[in-house]
Amino acid sequence: MRLILAHGAGAGITSPFLESMANLLADRGLALTLFEFGYMAGRRDGGTKRPPPRAEALVAEYRDVVAAVRKKHPRQTLVIGGKSLGGRVASLLADELYQSRQIAGLVCLGYPFHPPGKPDQLRTAHLKDLRCPALIVQGERDPFGSRAEVEKLRLSPQIVFAWINDGDHDFGPRGASGFTRKGNLADAADAVAAFVARISDAR
Repeated sequence: MRLILAHGAGAGITSPFLESMANLLADRGLALTLFEFGYMAGRRDGGTKRPPPRAEALVAEYRDVVAAVRKKHPRQTLVIGGKSLGGRVASLLADELYQSRQIAGLVCLGYPFHPPGKPDQLRTAHLKDLRCPALIVQGERDPFGSRAEVEKLRLSPQIVFAWINDGDHDFGPRGASGFTRKGNLADAADAVAAFVARISDAR
């Protein structure tokens, strides 16, 4: 199994969150491919720091990455996903690739169900009938979709959740909660590893 992960809207694959998650997932035996969308790579090359494109505009780029990874690792089963925006883009592509047997599942780390403070602007239409097995790892108090908000939504039964105790969008808890960022990130990595193992066994 190989997990392909894209980054969030404002930080690339060298963000502290993704670097920590990548190390924890590698420690759990997962093969990883992390990549950056062109707009983020352009920022590194001195380009202007413009807002990211709409998620829909990044789907083709993600599809090309999957094709390249499949060519490089033809014997490995693939799971796609990402942090926030990256996970959302992967989710828009998931059913297409799952039905054509190019991937086995989807992993979203902090899915952006809605913009912060705008719970009516949902980004869930395609998640209602998703056929691809999916894991969403979400902080309980994520401003992009808290547990209380998300549990009221109608979503595909193919989607399972791993709720991170008192976590924000990066799974960080409040100081007085009794939980730690280190522990929460480890819990998130455990959830991803267990999900990948489950869908691998089901194939």
